[in-house]
Amino acid sequence: MAKASWYGVRCLLRWEQAAGRPYEESITIWRADSFDEAIVKAERAARESAALLGGEYLGLAQAFFIGDDESITEGAEVFSLVRDNELEPEEYLTAFFATGDERQGDAKRIS
Repeated sequence: MAKASWYGVRCLLRWEQAAGRPYEESITIWRADSFDEAIVKAERAARESAALLGGEYLGLAQAFFIGDDESITEGAEVFSLVRDNELEPEEYLTAFFATGDERQGDAKRIS
């Protein structure tokens, strides 16, 4: 039997009950035997969190293979996504990451 490895999984949620109905990109880490198993675990947690806090899991889960036990150390990469795009860097940042509506610092501040 293969030893379970670590995976980072990014899920997208929408907080319907919070002011502004914000979207959240949540990245969690999971021990699993495959990408599919890691996604199943992350989606289950996302659905439970959304149900508990009045939100909705939007059905987007993206997984990243981290590695074995020794891979989880300070500075370890837990998720990576590469996107092809023709936008210039400043336009790209504005379109995807620096819209002015981000809430950072307190990941659970959704109200």
